[in-house]
Amino acid sequence: MNPILLLDYAGIAVFAATGALAASRKQLDIIGFLFLASITGIGGGTLRDIILDVPVYWVDHHAYVLVCAAVAVVVFFTAHFVESRYRLLLWLDALGLAAYSVMGAAKGLAITGSPTVAIIMGMLTATFGGILRDLLAGEPSVLLRPEIYVTAAVTGAAVFTGADLIGFPTVASALIAFAAAFIVRGGALKFGWSFPAYRSRPGRNPDDIP
Repeated sequence: MNPILLLDYAGIAVFAATGALAASRKQLDIIGFLFLASITGIGGGTLRDIILDVPVYWVDHHAYVLVCAAVAVVVFFTAHFVESRYRLLLWLDALGLAAYSVMGAAKGLAITGSPTVAIIMGMLTATFGGILRDLLAGEPSVLLRPEIYVTAAVTGAAVFTGADLIGFPTVASALIAFAAAFIVRGGALKFGWSFPAYRSRPGRNPDDIP
């Protein structure tokens, strides 16, 4: 199994786990676990394939959905052993983001040959599943957290694309890019890395303007 495919399955598994953990925090039933795990696991890749106008990957390869289902069942019976599920959710999300930033960039580059498209596909693949999870579960969106998030996905996608274009072996490109994305997101979680926030006054209410 090549490293890109390994990252693909690993990304799906950890993203599915975050969806199932979100379901546990909302005390949903097993169907809720299966739904959130699947939506989170395959959401980013589905968006990527629709944009690239290629067959959606999990339709022909059912193993991806089965991985989500298996993870959901495991988390359903084990989530209560975890003291801080939201913290675990964020760290697993960081792993999934790192893996999917590479996978999305690899597929975008292979299909279009465009570095720009590859980086965008890596970013979308890595972030969309987590956005859907938080929206459906009513969790605080990862996009609204103060520390770096999307930038980590862009970093992984850009590093993979650049390394591939330079001529690095696929294994090396994937591992370096995965590490880069995880370090950026992990550092943000650990040390609170963030960009300066907008500090000017908010816009006025139109009803208050004479």
